[in-house]
Amino acid sequence: MKFDTPAVANPIDRMKVVGRVHTRIDGPLKTTGLAPYAYEHHREIENAAYGYAVGTAVAKGRINAIDTVAAKAAPGVIAIVTAADVGKLGKGKFNTVKLLAGPDVDHYHQAVAVVVAETFEQARAAAGLVRVDYARGKGRFDLDAALKTAPLTDADKPGKGEDRVGTFETAFASAPVKLDAHYTTPDHSHAMMEPFASIAAWNGDALTVWTSNQMIDWGRTDLATTLNMPKEKVTFLSPYVGGGFGGKLFLRSDAVLAALGAKAAGRPVKLAMSRPFMANNTTHRPATRQRIRIGAAKDGTITAIAHESGSGDQPNGSPEAAVLQTNLLYAGANRLTSMRLAVLDLPEGNAMRAPGEAPGLMALEIAMDEMAEKLRMDPIAFRVKNDTQVDPKDPKRRFSQRELVRCLTEGAQQFGWSRRNAQPGQVRDGRWLVGMGVASAFRNHMNMTSGARVRLGNDGIVTVETDMTDIGTGSYTIIAQTAAEMMGVPLDAVVVKLGSSAFPVSAGSGGQFGAANATAGVYAACVKLREAVAQRLGYNSADAVFDGGKVTSGNRSADLRQAASSGELVAEDKIEYGDLDKSWQLSTFGAHFVEVGVDSYTGATRLRRMLAVCASGRIINPTSARSQVIGAMTMGVGSALMEELAVDKRFGFFVNHDLASYEVPVHADIPHQDVIFLDEADDKANPMKAKGIGELGLCGVGAAVANAMYNATGVRLRDYPLTLDKHFDRLPAVA
Repeated sequence: MKFDTPAVANPIDRMKVVGRVHTRIDGPLKTTGLAPYAYEHHREIENAAYGYAVGTAVAKGRINAIDTVAAKAAPGVIAIVTAADVGKLGKGKFNTVKLLAGPDVDHYHQAVAVVVAETFEQARAAAGLVRVDYARGKGRFDLDAALKTAPLTDADKPGKGEDRVGTFETAFASAPVKLDAHYTTPDHSHAMMEPFASIAAWNGDALTVWTSNQMIDWGRTDLATTLNMPKEKVTFLSPYVGGGFGGKLFLRSDAVLAALGAKAAGRPVKLAMSRPFMANNTTHRPATRQRIRIGAAKDGTITAIAHESGSGDQPNGSPEAAVLQTNLLYAGANRLTSMRLAVLDLPEGNAMRAPGEAPGLMALEIAMDEMAEKLRMDPIAFRVKNDTQVDPKDPKRRFSQRELVRCLTEGAQQFGWSRRNAQPGQVRDGRWLVGMGVASAFRNHMNMTSGARVRLGNDGIVTVETDMTDIGTGSYTIIAQTAAEMMGVPLDAVVVKLGSSAFPVSAGSGGQFGAANATAGVYAACVKLREAVAQRLGYNSADAVFDGGKVTSGNRSADLRQAASSGELVAEDKIEYGDLDKSWQLSTFGAHFVEVGVDSYTGATRLRRMLAVCASGRIINPTSARSQVIGAMTMGVGSALMEELAVDKRFGFFVNHDLASYEVPVHADIPHQDVIFLDEADDKANPMKAKGIGELGLCGVGAAVANAMYNATGVRLRDYPLTLDKHFDRLPAVA
């Protein structure tokens, strides 16, 4: 199905199932432990051995030799595999560096070997006996130092890293009110609950891998490329994923090592990364150094805005695109955005929930508050003043929908913003300094081709098959809702099968593009199935109505199951997009409101209230959408107050590589969270008229916390995380 004109009225608009509250259909399986995650496919696998990864002990250099004699002699050891044993491996399209070191070492804890043994404990013990002789090289580990000579760059336009509209420097110089400030965000870890894990089994020259991955087709293709084998010989399975946040978008070393270990051992191998191994072996969100300049007229109209950012990655990597939202979020005639990419020998930087916008808004939305204060304007009024309904770089290109002002104003009313004291450091509740903060939320919507197969059995059951994954987001449920709405059956008459490379290729889970595109693919397949049903029944498909398990056309009606009485009906299709996203700017918007208390004695910050207001197209399931938003809000609190991968600049690794020292929020850190969804349906996005929500809930949260802390204390912090040591000595006097 080609989607190249705005959606018209269709069966989804009935919203008898779509748009309604439904508990997750996979919930009982997960709460009873019956949903198998990557390491748990015991029924499909017999006699599995255990793999354990060995990581490099240097961050840059070469491997002189690997001594495996003692390890091979250890109890239970079946095989040990190094790069020297497997010959030249390929490198997947989505991998910046190779997944098995040798002879060159690209970063600390890059996999150097896999040990396979009868038990996990034996594999781990033997891995400790592997001896690697390195020639340590000189590495680049200091972002600030590397950025001094880093070139301009753009992930999408090689050799170009600067976007200009008008004459920024001239307009900024002449602006009566100016801000010029620097902000920093640190490296972040995904820290998902389920570790990277895989089980690999060979059958002749065919490989089956059960793994924890967000993108089935990407992973399958890159695994085949890495192992230099035909893609058709690889079966890639990921029916349940215990969190990914972008870290599992791409093939990682667990799948490669399990496959190589299974080949060498001659039997299936299961491998899970240890938690301390994950931080340095896998990808992370790169640190940024950002400079924001805003010039405005005295009435608050922005006349000049510039956002410049620098980040680091391995050679041939990409920048953390922290400036992209600044191209679209606020009006301003004279504009400049640029990015610089420093080459670092730290572990690979790559996508993490809301890549670009999350750290970019952590800076931009503080800057907007700082500018509002200089103008003596309310922060919300300043944002509203500079709203735009068109792309500032191309005024002929309008937003398909843009309800940012509603998000801000309705959120302000709901949150009680009028009670906020604009003078910082004035509100106390006992020993607590209390403040409110706000930030805009923005995330672009992305259209991606997505396919599905739909079956109708003679029992009336509709089965959906697609390689879409459920990473904890509720994909099973919203896909079932889509099929139920389209085929006119109750939710319990739909069976959803996900996460197999045997199924049609979907958009996958990531970038908040998964839900809207995957359900649109199911919609397309269901349109074909409806046509097949009508044809089988001898009805006119154009006027056939599917409702209540029946199909009605004119004065004729039949049970849906009758259409499959002589044999199962199968339909397959995919959603493909035209140029609507070029004619219109497709984006999602929101506003985050936070109230904090800062202990006047200790400087500790505690969240008191949180509210998110979101405008994100049609909400397919309010329950799972709310869960996505509050989870993202929680993640935003972590980014604001505690999360930071500490870099050892001497030896080039992340020091705090476990959950004891890489701190993330726990239940005690998070107050009640309110979420409001504005009622909208975007006919330019897809037939579902839906857009993403999972990352919008993160975008802006960190800045809302920072702005609330400033309102509480009068101390402005620009360097994340906003820990107490950064403001303790500047807090208002206790007495």
